[in-house]
Amino acid sequence: MSAAEARTATSSDYAQDMHRVLEKQRRAHVKEGAPSVEKRIEWLERAINLLVSHKDAIAEALREDFGHRSVHASLLTDVSGSIAPLKYAKENLRRWTRRERRKVTPSILGLLGAKAYIEYQPKGVVGVISPWNFPVNLTFTPLAGIFAAGNRAMIKPSEFTPRTSELMQRMFRSSYDEAEVCVFTGGPEVGSAFAKLPFDHLLFTGATSIAYHVMRAAAENLVPTTLELGGKSPVIVGRSAEMPLTAKRVMMGKTLNAGQICLAPDYMLVPQEHARDFVAEADNAVRAMFPTLKDNPDYTSVINQRHFERLSGYLEDARAKGAEIIELNPAKEDFRQQPFHKIPPTIVLNPTDDMAIMKDEIFGPLLPVKTYAHVDEAVEYINAHARPLGLYYFGSDAAEEEKVLTRTTSGGVTVNDVVMHVSMEDLPFGGVGPSGMGAYHGVDGFKTFSHAKAIFKQAGRDLTAMMRPPYGAGIQKMLAGGIKR
Repeated sequence: MSAAEARTATSSDYAQDMHRVLEKQRRAHVKEGAPSVEKRIEWLERAINLLVSHKDAIAEALREDFGHRSVHASLLTDVSGSIAPLKYAKENLRRWTRRERRKVTPSILGLLGAKAYIEYQPKGVVGVISPWNFPVNLTFTPLAGIFAAGNRAMIKPSEFTPRTSELMQRMFRSSYDEAEVCVFTGGPEVGSAFAKLPFDHLLFTGATSIAYHVMRAAAENLVPTTLELGGKSPVIVGRSAEMPLTAKRVMMGKTLNAGQICLAPDYMLVPQEHARDFVAEADNAVRAMFPTLKDNPDYTSVINQRHFERLSGYLEDARAKGAEIIELNPAKEDFRQQPFHKIPPTIVLNPTDDMAIMKDEIFGPLLPVKTYAHVDEAVEYINAHARPLGLYYFGSDAAEEEKVLTRTTSGGVTVNDVVMHVSMEDLPFGGVGPSGMGAYHGVDGFKTFSHAKAIFKQAGRDLTAMMRPPYGAGIQKMLAGGIKR
């Protein structure tokens, strides 16, 4: 058997196994019906227990997958950051699942006993395709809404973090029957077969370029899809901003996970007279966080050689086209020889739109800084480009803040910080247009993964008799009341 034939056979085996598990989960869902609140809480508690009991193994697997990843950052983002939404769902589940009363129209029907309400019903089996940058968080956080809504889950984690994906597979096997949760590891062939499954809902988190293929595959089965993508999330710094604090918060968001965050600040828009002030304060912020970088356990590596070369290429292209490259390297370390793929935080000052760094989502510790004379220029620049997943404004000018918020469109916004809106459990998280569609987190996640079934219960009296032929004076009176200004 040739290598190509072997790959085809393996892919076919995976596809068959995935179909088998999907049918097993669907049969269990139909047979057992909507799970009780107590059962859903049990599923959530099992997920929390897995994270608590495997916290050290998770941090170690992530460290190995990245070459080096900060253990504390992993515990913060992928362990603690995953537990919080699961606990929030557990605490609020009984309220979310209550029948939601709606107004009866015309009101006379309500007075005579008719009722209208929404019953939130589990969709059934939800597919989850999770990415490599926060592989644990972006697997477990969706499960808060999926379990709260009473669904079962099939998960395809990223092949770029194989140790973490395999660890999660073992974790779920140890605590859930495959009729409840099942994880499938593997490369692009497995991911392609997974996306083609006739789920009751599919959540994809990853690159916009891959989302086209995922959505096309899901469309073959009319699978409702939530896409959590990314894009170039801008930071507008107003003239009223406190520059030292602004720089600390921006550089925290840009260096966390080495900038490999879908919501990372992608580029800055700074008043032209304050650009050098920001660079100086950014340098101070990096020095305070990372006196050294190369062997610093708190500073994370770029995930692999391909992404290292991609980011290095952005810098070479920007330098060749005239941008000023400012490396924030406190100890002046030489990164040419290293066991990892670390890149120091680097500012690209005065980039132009023909540079690759201004065309693609950066997903790394590089930060272009553009300048503006008036904030309207910054707003116009943002609106001339694809709608981003996040947008950040720094300043104390309330009128300017309102202008930025009302005249731009983005998935979400954080004011006077970056990224933090994603940690608000009661706010929906999602993109708009090229940065994604749909949202989850908190009650919005519960609703995303639920079917809102509309139910009307008619009154006992036969008030609709006038609507049945033969028509007479009764329907004429009704129509006269309805057809008017």
